Amino acid sequence: MEIREITEKSIWENFLTKCGEKTFLQSWNWGEFQKLQGNKIWRLGICEKNPNNKIQITNLVGVALVVKISARRGTFLLVQHLIIESRFLKVLLEKLKEIGKLEGADFTRIAPLLLGTEENKKIFKDLGFIKAPMHANAYEATWKLDITLSEDELMKNMRKTTRYLIRQVKNNPDIVIEKSQKLSDVENYQELNKKVAERHNFVPFSAEYIKNEFDLFSRDDQALWFFGKYKGEIAAAALVIFWQGIGFYHQAASLGKFAKFPIPYLLQWEAIKEAQNRGCRIYDFWGYTDPQKYPKHPWAGPTLFKMGFGGSAYEYMKTQDLPLSKKYWLTYFFEKLRKTKRSL
Repeated sequence: MEIREITEKSIWENFLTKCGEKTFLQSWNWGEFQKLQGNKIWRLGICEKNPNNKIQITNLVGVALVVKISARRGTFLLVQHLIIESRFLKVLLEKLKEIGKLEGADFTRIAPLLLGTEENKKIFKDLGFIKAPMHANAYEATWKLDITLSEDELMKNMRKTTRYLIRQVKNNPDIVIEKSQKLSDVENYQELNKKVAERHNFVPFSAEYIKNEFDLFSRDDQALWFFGKYKGEIAAAALVIFWQGIGFYHQAASLGKFAKFPIPYLLQWEAIKEAQNRGCRIYDFWGYTDPQKYPKHPWAGPTLFKMGFGGSAYEYMKTQDLPLSKKYWLTYFFEKLRKTKRSL
């Protein structure tokens, strides 16, 4: 068994088509996005010997997109939504330690797409990992909807209120949902996003971040803007990524002054139908927290909205950190404090 860097997009993407649990944070285009953000990346492939006892790059059993993050709180290696069987973790870990030493990383942070079973937790603990104080810029739980059903069946499975609100907005002639593949529409989205950020007191992704994400995925027809308008004014917007049979509701914003018009409900329904038309099997609402257990969590309200469309919760292992130097503990306590302040 060896770890090699993958340099061909087709080899990388073809392997991922065989994976059940996955998100676009391991896609080839997300790696290109990270490079545009100024981050160094490694596309690592775990290769097993073939029947002729030879190692071939096409004989992959696991992949990992590794990103070097240089932040004020420290330098670390980030692997978001790792797609790998637990039995291959040890060999990957040795490679990550080697890269970390060469790059001066203080720790490695991994968000595994593995169920949070006691067995999986023990595997990471035995390898020296600890639960990270913050998640790895991505969800540790999500809400997914099977969209292989007909539109009528999907409607039937919705919460009664959600179904009613969609029909109510649909019958309002002043409200329209528009789709766009224009890169310039990042400005319209960001204008909306800034207003939402000011209202809820958080720092939004930069215009460059959103632009780079949309640009790279739209080149492969994998990204689409959705704008909900009331009398021509943008009231709600979303950026949806379509990748390998899954639609991801990744970025969204809506204005409070249009709250009496449930425009986001119709926008979401149109995004789901678009995913169906593109042959997607799953619609991933991107992020979930149990609103009954954690009613004060910032995601509680958005989660209730998502749950109204039907679907199921998927909960994975918490983000894991592997300390590589004593400096890590400065990061650990800094992030622990920040998490407490944000009520996350």
